Amino acid sequence: MGSRVAFDEERCKGCELCVKVCPRGILFLSDRRNQLGYRPAAVRDMDRCTGCGICAQMCPDLAIEVWRARQAAAEPQAPAEAAGRGHSEARGSQLGGV
Repeated sequence: MGSRVAFDEERCKGCELCVKVCPRGILFLSDRRNQLGYRPAAVRDMDRCTGCGICAQMCPDLAIEVWRARQAAAEPQAPAEAAGRGHSEARGSQLGGV
């Protein structure tokens, strides 16, 4: 499953900030109206969503949730890590050196 974005249509006031900042241009204002009379934002093509989260960062009403797809590791593990050596060092770096 790829990245996706979801709008809380009842919180959205149709300000269009998310529409303007989406780098893929896949957001638009719906023709429907929510209970407050606003046209909420919607996604035109969910398959093109990268999960960048710029739309959610811009939303003043906190009406957007983003789920980003996990990507496979780009590089294979080093031999010491694959054999179990160096495990505590790797874990420490993942936990901020704790």
